[in-house]
Amino acid sequence: MKTDLFFYTGTGNSLWAARTAAKELGNAEIIPLLWITGNPVQIRGEAVGIIFPVHIWGLPQRVIEFIHRLPADTSRYYFALAVNAGQVAATLLQMDILMKSRGLFLSAGFDICMPSNYIPWGGPGPEEKRMRRIHDATEKIRRISSIITKRERHPVEKGPLWQNILFTWFYKLSFPHIPTLDKNFWADNKCNSCGICKKICPCGNIEMNMDKPVWLHHCEQCLACIQWCPKEAIQYGKKTPRYERYHHPEVTLEDVLSISRKASPDRAQDNYSFHSARNGSIEL
Repeated sequence: MKTDLFFYTGTGNSLWAARTAAKELGNAEIIPLLWITGNPVQIRGEAVGIIFPVHIWGLPQRVIEFIHRLPADTSRYYFALAVNAGQVAATLLQMDILMKSRGLFLSAGFDICMPSNYIPWGGPGPEEKRMRRIHDATEKIRRISSIITKRERHPVEKGPLWQNILFTWFYKLSFPHIPTLDKNFWADNKCNSCGICKKICPCGNIEMNMDKPVWLHHCEQCLACIQWCPKEAIQYGKKTPRYERYHHPEVTLEDVLSISRKASPDRAQDNYSFHSARNGSIEL
């Protein structure tokens, strides 16, 4: 039976997870969420996987949008891989509740721990630790592929109770303000006006003005712009000039740019309109 793997990626962790899952599952297609148009989403597989990074201990806005576009079809097997830096918290519980509100059932949800790309809070850590996390994630995806292949139900994975309560509160508080968190981005004098940041942004949030990037306040906080800048010229706040950049070592700049190039040109405005219409509401 065929599996559709829908993924959202900024710095490559979720793209790598989708590729790894596809290899283990066989007869699977990986599909960027950035390419999704239409309502409802057109699905061909008997199983549907949603692979995404955890943003501020919860679902990214783009994933919420995608779930709202899923067809009300209960015959398919839905599962999720929540890629995070060590604290999945209540993200998959949030997803389970959101899908139930759509009349759908999340049969399984897994926590995939990967190197951190959230550079405002520091670099990705020592290389040995990064490679160990990637190795462990590979082994975990291999194990859970058996569960998915057999279409088994599995309780969604979650963090400890204190984490779920505290971080869910922080997520709810932060979520309405995510589009304007880009006010802390800036380009230093290493910027050579290559425009990669504009090309790679999944939500069309960057324009070049006087040969420098300008952020337009409908940010998704994927951090693709800062992590993929070839000159490390984009900064966030005051501390990032001294932090190491990160993208998944098996994902290239061309991999991510190709996703953006093939995306529908109206995705940025469509995405922003969705966020405004939802008015920052969280279903959890």
